[in-house]
Amino acid sequence: MEFAELLAALALKVRNQREAIQTEEATKNAFIMPFISTILGYDVFNPLEVVPEFTADVGVKKGEKVDYAIMRDGEVQILIECKKSKEALKIEHASQLFRYFAVTNARIAVLTNGETYQFYTDLDAPNRMDDKPFLVLDLLDIDETLLPELRKLTKDVFDLDSIINAAEELKYIGQIKRTIAAQFKEPQDEWIRFFTTRVYDGAFTQKVREQFTTLVTKATKQFLNDQVNDRLKTALGSSAFSPLPVSAETASLTSQLVVADDLDRDTELDTTLEELEGYQIVKAIACSEVKPQRVMHRDAKSYFAVLLDDNNRKPIARLHFNGLKQKYLGVFDQDKVETRHAISSLDEIYLHADAIRESVKNYNG
Repeated sequence: MEFAELLAALALKVRNQREAIQTEEATKNAFIMPFISTILGYDVFNPLEVVPEFTADVGVKKGEKVDYAIMRDGEVQILIECKKSKEALKIEHASQLFRYFAVTNARIAVLTNGETYQFYTDLDAPNRMDDKPFLVLDLLDIDETLLPELRKLTKDVFDLDSIINAAEELKYIGQIKRTIAAQFKEPQDEWIRFFTTRVYDGAFTQKVREQFTTLVTKATKQFLNDQVNDRLKTALGSSAFSPLPVSAETASLTSQLVVADDLDRDTELDTTLEELEGYQIVKAIACSEVKPQRVMHRDAKSYFAVLLDDNNRKPIARLHFNGLKQKYLGVFDQDKVETRHAISSLDEIYLHADAIRESVKNYNG
């Protein structure tokens, strides 16, 4: 599985099991050890790579330990402090990390509850862990722009210098994005005042503030909706007008097959954003085998089809989302027999990546 697929699979495990996790030890076993082994690629059972309950020889209080230390060439590179799942992470939880960061060679410290991972380094002062993380990974809401930087910490491609060099930009971009998201959700007075004073010439009184709080909240929500709708229109438009490769097989289609294809398209269709997002996931998986422009989609009343070369005789997958409480992903074997798999979220499509790729290979061999 690809790096993004592994992360999506772990995110799915967290979603499915988080309500059953009641202790810190259960969090470590269910979520954090799989993250260290599956995502970062270190052997949690090899003390030369991962040391649980790590204790430094000098410089810290007796009895204090860090939950995990990741080693490379005999030196500590990453320190990990764990908290119970669903427990909010606070900088006060990181006291051991602060002390151990100063007395080891570690340049990366991680505070996590198995769902959220906060990555720290020493941008503000050498050998002193920063108060704010430079990277925050939330498995319940993965920001895919962070994956290239996260991958630099994996065993196979460990590139500490590169991630440290990028850390300052990551830190401030991440904080800005989280601040904007918070303002969109619950705008503060400064946010309201910022927009009000740019469109309203009168004094910013209490009455004006109350009026524009409602208006700014509405405007920001409408702005987000407009952005989503624009993406939807773009996706539909690009799919509708993309030129298709013309092969000898396509040119020799009989009128009977063309009519059958047309009938299969159905009328009065309602393509949803969720279907398009699912299509993008299937397309991303299929693109390991073929060029992106060959992976197309067609909507129908009963399913949303992903096809190779926009050809109904080359189905890659089907999304059965329309009006169903239980969603299904349909995948095809070499005889074009469809098998439906129940899914509860789009991330679960990644669990069937091998079947999707195999389906493409069957037509592309």
